[in-house]
Order: sequence, then C-alpha cells, then structure tokens
Amino acid sequence: MEAILATRSFIARLTATGYSGVYVHWDGYPSGRLPLLLAAHQHRFVGDVEAMAQHLIDNVPVGWSCLGTDLLDGAPEALRTHLTGGRDFPSNELDDIVTADGSPPERQTVTEKTADGLDWGYVLHPHGIEVIPLPETKQGLIVDWNTDPRARFSDSYVLWKPGQPLPATLPPRATQPAATPAQPAAAPAANRPAARRII
Repeated sequence: MEAILATRSFIARLTATGYSGVYVHWDGYPSGRLPLLLAAHQHRFVGDVEAMAQHLIDNVPVGWSCLGTDLLDGAPEALRTHLTGGRDFPSNELDDIVTADGSPPERQTVTEKTADGLDWGYVLHPHGIEVIPLPETKQGLIVDWNTDPRARFSDSYVLWKPGQPLPATLPPRATQPAATPAQPAAAPAANRPAARRII
C-alpha cells in the first residue's frame, strides 16, 4: 500500500516582526496553491487582501485540511474549468484532530519562529503573495497579484529563493490582430481632376 504524504504549508499575513498565519495540511506546492490564491484574490475577493486574509486566516478555528474550489467563486467559468479540470471540491477545516486528554484542539498558528518543518509558506502582501520555500530559506519571491492564474509555476524549492527570476511559465497574452494601415480614400470620380497628358 502506497503512503500518501502531505505537502504542509501555511497562509499568513504580515506582522511587525514577520508574519502570522494558519497551517494548511494538503497540496501546498506552488503549482496548485498559487493559481487558486491568485484567482481568489482577483475574483472572489475583488482585490481586497484584508478580506482574503480574514477568510483564510482569521475565520478558521484550528487550521485547514485543504483549500478548495469555493475560493474560485466569482471567477469566469472558463478560468475555473482551466484551473480545476471541471472538478469542484470544498475547502475543509482540520476537524479530525484528537488530543490525548480529549480537550479541543488548539489553533495551528504559524509564525516566522514556528514554521520549521513545513514545506511552503504563502504570505499575503499588499502588492502580491510571497512564496517561501521553507527547506531552503526563510524568505521567498513575491508574485504580483495581477499575475495570470493560468501560469504554470515550478515546484522546485531552489528556484523560489530571493534574487531568482519568477519560476513560472506565463500563458500567452491575448492579442488584437494588427490593424491594417489606413490608406487614403480615393476621391470620388466627379471631383477628380482630369488627367493631363504630357507630350
């Protein structure tokens, strides 16, 4: 029987000392997480980073098991289908934690001091989302919020270190056909000067 391993990550907001956020158990790779978060920011949260942070960080009691396609509410159907292959699956909170003494589980808060042992971090900035490859570094690259969610992002830790180019393949931009240069209109026959014959 094959073991299924989690790609453990967190979603956080900036603080005075670094960041603070919440644990997410499954599917933390940039190739899956970034398109979902970019599309959620652009459509469901209409560019409101604080509303997005409240939903993803503040409103979850313990942490997330996984983030789902409900984050794509409001996105165009073509984009939604492109990102999900037409599948819908809900975000799920961590609700299967059992404590030794039977007490309610504690919130799985993640900060810059407690992120060791996780795979990826996603910190919400006003201008973009910082992707931190935790096995490699404590800081990462910032992906602008306007980045096309259809981009293909690398899952290689070393490519997300600060100072690297964005490890993504962006989809081609939709372009308008080149306009044909305007030609001067021919004058109506009645108004054309008579051709002169030079001998």
